[in-house]
Amino acid sequence: MRLIGMLDSPYVRRVAISLDCLGVPFEHEPVSVFSTFAQFQAINPVVKAPTLVCEDGEVLMESSLILQYVEATLAGGRTLWPRDPLELQHDLRAVGLALAACEKSVQIVYERNLRPAAAQHEPWMERVRGQLLAACDGLEREVVARPAAFEAEARQAGISAAVAWQFMQSTLAPIVPAARCPALAALSEERERSAVFRRYPPDGPGVPATGAVSR
Repeated sequence: MRLIGMLDSPYVRRVAISLDCLGVPFEHEPVSVFSTFAQFQAINPVVKAPTLVCEDGEVLMESSLILQYVEATLAGGRTLWPRDPLELQHDLRAVGLALAACEKSVQIVYERNLRPAAAQHEPWMERVRGQLLAACDGLEREVVARPAAFEAEARQAGISAAVAWQFMQSTLAPIVPAARCPALAALSEERERSAVFRRYPPDGPGVPATGAVSR
């Protein structure tokens, strides 16, 4: 099984860390949707990261769908989600906030880096920044209210929150300063020191030295 994509993408990184936590073996191939577009296209014509190439060659996309498949078929009963229905509800909200923050961050990064400055629409950017900050504020409240849920190493809420925060700080720190979300910043700092996070660094193979998102 092959995981395709760059680790500076929070979506690719959360899948890699999650697979490791689940004990599911995989090969990571750091292929960029930008600098190695043709190579990625040959693997997945949609050119979407992360891409998972299954053992039979079928290609899956979207980080949450990939992880749903892995837990259902390959994890041997292991899961990164709580069994209690109410705890599951809380964790789903937290992961949704983390993914929303990633989505809005990526929109801002792409707008800045790919669209000519003269074509950038500031009212739209302001709306996206507001959505990003709302997601961060919501996630901060979740971490403060339920710290144990985020501190557990093999739990998706903590993985996704920490990965999302690192991505935002590496790309948009002036927009989302650490002082705004101290609990989230502390969580991310702690998780980045863990062995499993260090095995999949956001500045890993193929990531541009400039810190630009390669996806």
